[in-house]
Amino acid sequence: MNSKGICLEILQRAQIPLNSNEPWSLHVHNEKLWDRIVAQHQLGLGESYIEGWWDCQQIDEMLTRLISVDVPSYLKPSLSALAITIKSRLLNRQSKSRAARNAKYHYNIGNELYSRMLDSEMAYSCAYWKGAETLNQAQINKFDLICRKLKIEPGMTLLDIGAGWGGLLRHATKHYGAICTGISPADNQVKGAREKSDGLNIEFKQMDYRALEGQFDRVVSVGMMEHVGPKNFRKFFLQCDKLLKEDGIMLHHTISSTYSRYSTDPFFDRYIFPGGVIPSPAQITKSIEKLFVIEDLHNFGLDYDRTLLAWHENINQKWNEIPAFDEKFKRMWNYYLLASAAGFRNRNLNLNQMVFRKNGIKVPYVPVR
Repeated sequence: MNSKGICLEILQRAQIPLNSNEPWSLHVHNEKLWDRIVAQHQLGLGESYIEGWWDCQQIDEMLTRLISVDVPSYLKPSLSALAITIKSRLLNRQSKSRAARNAKYHYNIGNELYSRMLDSEMAYSCAYWKGAETLNQAQINKFDLICRKLKIEPGMTLLDIGAGWGGLLRHATKHYGAICTGISPADNQVKGAREKSDGLNIEFKQMDYRALEGQFDRVVSVGMMEHVGPKNFRKFFLQCDKLLKEDGIMLHHTISSTYSRYSTDPFFDRYIFPGGVIPSPAQITKSIEKLFVIEDLHNFGLDYDRTLLAWHENINQKWNEIPAFDEKFKRMWNYYLLASAAGFRNRNLNLNQMVFRKNGIKVPYVPVR
């Protein structure tokens, strides 16, 4: 069977029509698309969209349907995916030097984009939509949920590893009286966080988590573990063990995969998060052996679908305000947001908040929601 025949069989199984009126229909502008998909899989599908080879009114729903039929099982392994797998097995793609470069690749593209896409606090992670109607409120809900899970009291020291633009720390300072420190390797984020936190007693440092010293009552990371890398999970938690006081509480808010992996989708590796790998719960639990007890595990992955669609709506209302980004970048960014939404909607991806305490603590931990 030729490439087009293979792809048409996949589309039929996924109930995705070709050149039809349904919003999830695939509209093909270049017949070379089929060979490219068979050869390059996800990378070929994503790059061909960037280059205008196909369109779809509702990409998120189309990709949700594709994910549901296990497309790789129809295709031979792609060279691009194989290359990333080999590279990830042989190299530490989140070493200190690479981690800083990887972070800047994504987060230093300009606050002009992020300020238009995100909420007013610029939280670039899954919102908590319970009881919320707006993105702003859902992100505040997330901040407050984390603070309540950490059981922060006035005067406690709070470390945020990968603090982003500082929204969580501002909330913890203003509403819970925490003394806050945030670190990030991305200079644009650190600069923006300092500007947005002017007048508050929050310290932001541009640095790698491996270089930090000191101890804190509470430790948190939000959307950061995806950038640690499988080769560094154990080292990451050993460092957290050093940074967290003996009676402290730690929370990690992370995207999780339903299976353990050591490399990422070639499209995301090339265009979005170089070197990033989404951890599985199994990889996390293996990495904390003899260090921590998991006191609470909360999965609200479907909230990320709604969050991503809100970001997609926001940025598409304001692309004209940031002319520095051309049409190809716009298509790439939209594909990233909608493909991510499809992953959560299909439940291939989840969002976990995991609460940890050190081994040996005998006082009960009472979870909150």
